[in-house]
Order: sequence, then C-alpha cells, then structure tokens
Amino acid sequence: MPRPRVHDLDRLLDTAERLVAEDGAVSVRSLASAAGVSNGAIYHAFGSIAALLGRVWLRAATDFLDLQSELADAAVSPEDAVVAAAAAPAVFAERRPHAARMLLTVDKDQLLGPGLPTELADALFALDKRVVALLVRLSRAMWDRRDAVAVGVMTTCVVDLPTAFFRRELDTSADHRDRLAAAVRAVLAVPLRPKG
Repeated sequence: MPRPRVHDLDRLLDTAERLVAEDGAVSVRSLASAAGVSNGAIYHAFGSIAALLGRVWLRAATDFLDLQSELADAAVSPEDAVVAAAAAPAVFAERRPHAARMLLTVDKDQLLGPGLPTELADALFALDKRVVALLVRLSRAMWDRRDAVAVGVMTTCVVDLPTAFFRRELDTSADHRDRLAAAVRAVLAVPLRPKG
C-alpha cells in the first residue's frame, strides 16, 4: 500500500514557480527549504528535478494558453481577437505574476534540459502545437489564410510583440497595453503580400 501524500503538490509547484521566476532556476534543496519539506518528499512526489520543472512549466503554459484562447474567443472582431491574444501576458501576469514572469523571462529549453520524462516532453510538444493552432485560427479569421506569410505576421502580433513589450518589464498598466494594442493594429493594417 503506498504511503499517503503529506504535502500539497500544488503548493510545491507554486513555490517552485516562484523560485524559478525569481532566480531563473530551482534545485531540490532550495525548493525543500522554501516549502518546508524534505528533499525526499520532493523526490517522492515528482521523481526528479526534471519532472518537477516540467510540471511547473506545463501547468503555467497550459493555464496561459487557456486564458489566451478565452480572450481571443471573447473578442467581437478578428482584429480585436488578435489584440486580445497579444494582451494575454498582461492579463495572465495580473492573475499569476510568478508564472507569467517565468514564461516570459526563463528559457524553457535551458530550464528543462535533459532528463525530462517522455510523457511531460510529449505534453509540452502538444502545447507548442496548440500555439500554432491558435496562430492559424487567428490568421484564417483575419485574412482567410493559413500560409507561412499570414502565420508569420500573426506570430509577430501574438508572440513577438508581446514578448518584446513584457519581457523587460512586466508592466500591466493600461498605458502599456494601449501601446501594445496600437503596435499590433499597426502590423495588422499592412496588407499581406500575395500568396506564392
């Protein structure tokens, strides 16, 4: 019969998320100290530091993509949907500041490194596919196109510009969001070059 779990896994993930956001990394020792648990309890719960970090990233990225999709779906026009998707980091930062800082400032590949369990690697890959699906969906709604040119411009609007705006300073003010929205609308105003 397995031993009963004595530690709240979400609390451990929250603590790890905070440490990664603040320091760019986390060790079992630093997490154990910050969470007030033993190293063994962490290994018992997650198996390895790679699995723990994979779970931290997967949870944050899934929540972010869920929010980004909700914001885009609630918009009244295709252009507004793109602006809403671009603003998702600011909205997410208000709800989950440590998760947003981690996603925006920490290099996922450097954080996760080798040793990530296959099921977590597969789940993270599935998230990448969700991002592409959102970009394609927004491109089709905006221009009725899903080619590389359209998706590339959409990537500029929904990924590149928000990353540039929020990576340096996670400023969620209305003024900062208005500037981002203006930049996104300016990019969308330039006609796409023809396919081919």
